[in-house]
Amino acid sequence: MNAPDRNIPLLRVQRLQKHFKVGRNAMLHAVDDISFDIAPGESVGLVGESGCGKSTLSRVIARLADPTGGALQFEDVDLAAHPAAKFARDARRGVIQMVFQDANDSLNPRYTAFDTIAESLRLLVGMKDAAQIKARVEELATWVGLPVDLLSRYPHQLSGGQKARVGIARALAPSPRLLILDEPTAALDVSVQATVLQLLAELRDRLGVAYLFVSHDLNVVRLLCDRVVVMYLGKVVEEGPAAEVFRAPRHPYTQALVAAIPDPDARGRKSARAEGEPRSPINPDPRACRFHGRCPRGEPKCELTLLDLKEVAPAHRVACHFA
Repeated sequence: MNAPDRNIPLLRVQRLQKHFKVGRNAMLHAVDDISFDIAPGESVGLVGESGCGKSTLSRVIARLADPTGGALQFEDVDLAAHPAAKFARDARRGVIQMVFQDANDSLNPRYTAFDTIAESLRLLVGMKDAAQIKARVEELATWVGLPVDLLSRYPHQLSGGQKARVGIARALAPSPRLLILDEPTAALDVSVQATVLQLLAELRDRLGVAYLFVSHDLNVVRLLCDRVVVMYLGKVVEEGPAAEVFRAPRHPYTQALVAAIPDPDARGRKSARAEGEPRSPINPDPRACRFHGRCPRGEPKCELTLLDLKEVAPAHRVACHFA
């Protein structure tokens, strides 16, 4: 397989917004003016606290929800211009697929593992020949490490790790260019998580598929991702190469996230912390930094001027007065 050209974005997210009406004059800004790129074959980690907008952003990119504004440029097509309801039947539906957080909820209990994977081939690839479908399903099962003799089983007859593998095989069935992984190991035992993460790394190397890896586990992101996008209350506050962001985070919020990673060598060492409660994402002040009030470095100017991302090192962008 030829190496993908990572200088040309596979997906370009441009000033994307997703707002929800929560009252007569109130809007919840779940995703607020976000821009970043994903290159072919690249693994990008999307991190942040619960409620920061990670899952909403991933659902919009997967075209499971419509954006309020902005563009989703996938190669030469703006996917945001196609309503989610119509995109479900679009010929391009298969290029972006999603592996959901909880396989128990995302697998049909009335479908065997075989039927679950085969349905993706029938609906998204248009495959109709029974022998061809059987061969492809067995090939996908082999790729994800699922024994072929388990394909006749229903979800309740499979372990958590086996159900996760079925979900991955289903997502890979239409040969996607981008795979969105929404906390794919969160519901698994720790002993199983490592094998599934190793499988995802091997599949990426083998197939050249790009990943958007949504997670709150920074250690996983550090191991699996080339680049990291850090979100806070609907905004991207830092973006850069994973090794650099974890080695020298520039935004105070990223510093607090990295400091929270368990490190036995840091015992007794003072670390950055985010105190207090987050601001409300409903009708947020357009001038104020969303992290102001929790930031240990906050100054009055942070409440008066909300900065855009600016480059502080090659391919490393931060939205902070003190970056």
